[in-house]
Amino acid sequence: MTEVYRADDTRYDNRTAIRRAGDTGLQLPAVSLGLWRHYSSSDPVLDREKVILKAFDEGVFSFDLSNNYGKPEIGSAERLFGDIYRRNLKPYRDELVITTKVGFKYGVGPYGEFGSRKAVMQSIDTSLEKMGLDYVDIYYSHRPDPKVKFEETARALDAVVRAGKALYIGISNYTAAQTKEMVGWFQKLGTPFVVNQVSYNMFNRTAEKDNLLATMKDLDAGLVAYGPLSEGLLSDRYLAGIPADFPIHWSNTETFAKGKDHVVAQLNDLKKIAQNRDQTLSEMALSWLLRDPVVTSVIIGTTSVDHLESNIKAGNQTTFTADELAAIEAILNR
Repeated sequence: MTEVYRADDTRYDNRTAIRRAGDTGLQLPAVSLGLWRHYSSSDPVLDREKVILKAFDEGVFSFDLSNNYGKPEIGSAERLFGDIYRRNLKPYRDELVITTKVGFKYGVGPYGEFGSRKAVMQSIDTSLEKMGLDYVDIYYSHRPDPKVKFEETARALDAVVRAGKALYIGISNYTAAQTKEMVGWFQKLGTPFVVNQVSYNMFNRTAEKDNLLATMKDLDAGLVAYGPLSEGLLSDRYLAGIPADFPIHWSNTETFAKGKDHVVAQLNDLKKIAQNRDQTLSEMALSWLLRDPVVTSVIIGTTSVDHLESNIKAGNQTTFTADELAAIEAILNR
């Protein structure tokens, strides 16, 4: 007989910091669990279940998905999560923040991607069915559609909320200028917009250069950072070298502009600062992002309980001295 899961009664006892997205009602754990890679039809369900349930036991109540996550079967991450949710987490639905997205390629034909009204409206139904949910907490436009007016995508997302299929709306991979335009429509429509999810880490600071952090602050909303460890690059794993086939994400292609040996030297110098803070390199990289209150949550993508527990600590150690920040800046700007 399968043992019935019961969540840890102490899961909210200061294990994971909780942060608010601007002045909205949305609150997220400082560290969220993303199911982009290695959570699919080809992965061991019971192993992934252990990580997901351990995350919730540690106070990580936010799970980030998309309609295109999962390989080789696109979208199978939602199905895997749905199976685990039905078996274990359904009694805790009111505590969970479950998110999904529409925009990247997930189906065949002209409506299998991007942000037309048809694509947005039908994708949410498919996602809810896969996960066994009545609604998601945040429904994201995963990327701007270059051929569809922002007004159409915004009105479709607003309609999803009004139909009771999402509580909040987010956008992802929108620049500061695109964010302002899209949020302008949300404000006209009265749509509950809360966050912009973008690639952001020590090596990819586009969000700063684009003035996106300041934009989100001005909009009284939050920023959620995906790829906060640059696909695991910001860890002790690559202190001795980076393999030729390292899977760099499309948003981080400038990371190796000066060569991989240069990055390895940076990692080793950052590691020394982390040791002085009694942190791992990964923990410090996450803490560095979370030092800014505009960053509501960072999304980690781990399949290891040990890595999960280590990364969660970062949300509780977000203070840096001026000397530490200056030393980090000097390393990153070399």
